[in-house]
Amino acid sequence: MARDRITFVASDTLEAQAALQRLRHRYGEAGANADVIVALGGDGLMLSTLHRVMEEDLGKGHLPIYGMNQGTLGFLMNPYAEDDLLLRLSVAESSSLHPLRMKARTRSGRIHEALAINEVSLFRETHQAAKLRIFVDNRMRLDSLTCDGLLLATPAGSTAYNLSAHGPILPLNAGVLALTPISAFRPRRWRGALLHHEAVVRVEAQGGDKRPVSAVADNAEVRDVAEVEIEEDREITLKLLFDPGGALGERILMEQFAP
Repeated sequence: MARDRITFVASDTLEAQAALQRLRHRYGEAGANADVIVALGGDGLMLSTLHRVMEEDLGKGHLPIYGMNQGTLGFLMNPYAEDDLLLRLSVAESSSLHPLRMKARTRSGRIHEALAINEVSLFRETHQAAKLRIFVDNRMRLDSLTCDGLLLATPAGSTAYNLSAHGPILPLNAGVLALTPISAFRPRRWRGALLHHEAVVRVEAQGGDKRPVSAVADNAEVRDVAEVEIEEDREITLKLLFDPGGALGERILMEQFAP
């Protein structure tokens, strides 16, 4: 597939905006005729670009995205360089991602759906701990989890919030998701579970007015939820491009040996 017609997107920092202007002047701007997106920023910009691709398609399907770091962390980005961009794009390796689809029902009965690249999380809304009942594939697995919250992470998201919550790092093509508690109080020794990527997870919030719970799919929040259902959406495939030897699967593997 050709990758020589580029549309550029950038975060709103001065550095990223200046780079955007230089690269557009040098390589042009294909707009709706593009066959690749080059994103200039950090991981936050990459996530927002992925969501934009899913929601808008940018006019022609799910375009591959090549990120160049103009942010802070840049785990999902390539090193920034202005020279030989077309060559880098032509030899870039592709990593495929499938998002999680969250379907949340509030206590008032409203239904909200959202997609997540990294994780779907449930959080307590007040000083009261959340009480959650967990089902996997319509079978109750945990009757009551008292905690600050719970998250279901993809392999791409396993090195983010999931890792900070002491969840496992997941190899990109392992076909599993990580179900990780956040500050579990009871049962105190439950550390979460690894689930097959086709599993359907349903979480019921217990406690009503006393223990309100919110659900968050990446940055889309639904408050006062009664029930949340989460599953991987295999009909959506997102493609990230990386320089040779630095594809996402390799980066995730390297995180397991980081000092």
